[in-house]
Amino acid sequence: MPKTAHSWQQKLYDAKGLPKVEEIKGNMSRKWGSGTVVIPAPIEVDQLMRKVPKGKLITINEIRQALATKHNATIGCPMTTGIFAWVVAYAAEEQKQQGATDITPYWRTLKVKGMINEKYPGGVNAQKALLE
Repeated sequence: MPKTAHSWQQKLYDAKGLPKVEEIKGNMSRKWGSGTVVIPAPIEVDQLMRKVPKGKLITINEIRQALATKHNATIGCPMTTGIFAWVVAYAAEEQKQQGATDITPYWRTLKVKGMINEKYPGGVNAQKALLE
């Protein structure tokens, strides 16, 4: 597990003034057009990932869409949503190492187009094993 100054659980609960909705501008507007983008709080990403039932999967794009809908935004931020999914995964593994059994099933969240996330704890093989 990557070393950090704060625990992964601290990062999960550190909202840093998020969520916030902003106008899409700059480089982002070239790809996403006009409208608004929601920058979610990490715990919001966790809450959505936690809801995925056994035997089901969700993609990061579906999480982004759910966040956009929740906040009446045009899109969910692709960068922060992906980063926060990574934080959720490491926070869950940290909880597991501390003996918790009710952790967020982060392995049920796939990347765009349903791809396995190599940045999750243990990499591709660990996520495949958890999905099986």
